[in-house]
Amino acid sequence: MAKGPGLYSDIGKKGRDLLYRDYQSDHMFALTTSTLNGMVITPTALKKGDLLLADLSTQIKRQNVLTDLKVDTASNILTTITIDEPAPGIKSIFTIAVPDQSSGKVELQYFHENAGISTSIGLKAVPVISFSGVAGNDKIALGTDISFDTATRKFIKCNAGLNFSSSDLIASFSLNDKGDTLTGSYLHTVSPLTNTAVGAEFSHCFSTNENTLTIGTQHALDPLTNVKAKVNNYGKASAVIQHIWRQKAIVAISGEVDAMAIEKSAKVGLCLILMP
Repeated sequence: MAKGPGLYSDIGKKGRDLLYRDYQSDHMFALTTSTLNGMVITPTALKKGDLLLADLSTQIKRQNVLTDLKVDTASNILTTITIDEPAPGIKSIFTIAVPDQSSGKVELQYFHENAGISTSIGLKAVPVISFSGVAGNDKIALGTDISFDTATRKFIKCNAGLNFSSSDLIASFSLNDKGDTLTGSYLHTVSPLTNTAVGAEFSHCFSTNENTLTIGTQHALDPLTNVKAKVNNYGKASAVIQHIWRQKAIVAISGEVDAMAIEKSAKVGLCLILMP
């Protein structure tokens, strides 16, 4: 794929990953195995309170075609077929769901050194049509993301975003919820050698006049151990430590406390992923 601004979903993604990815308040276990013909099988179990959920995912790759089949305990079957570069710069994604066939869709992505475009259409009689486009390069990008519901003949999503990137700094701004929410984020890489970075995200909702500020950081204690922490203006503080054990397992323990309700018990999450 051509190096360029990427897709609209890439605007502010690294900042969101720092502040929200890897934090787990539930208990999750996953085991990944592979066969001699390249098939990857991953059973996953998730405990959310008193509820136990599970799914089985199978991935098969043949040349430039990746097929992902997922079955969960609610008898939902989700099949995703990704064709990488059937033509230069093109990626095709087909999603089929059973029994909720209305959630299936066909998506086409185009990557160029100065643009990134994604368009999709739902697989039903009156589908939702989505389009997102980004113009720029790997330093600055401006884009929009819209969705139109043909059943109601209304736009259900209309967002815009702007992203600035340098070797150690990323700043992004987005206007979401049809102009009702303004969000700005910042990510600064302090030390690439220790994976040390700090970031912040500020969001303002015009309809409720509500502000949300989240500040976070991450640091690698050693090549196999990474720690992250964050806090927001509502007094919720979270931390996670992730360790790769003998290149065969990933163990992550996270916790969250609410300073505004200190009498409540802290939330503790555990994630264990075993690999072949």
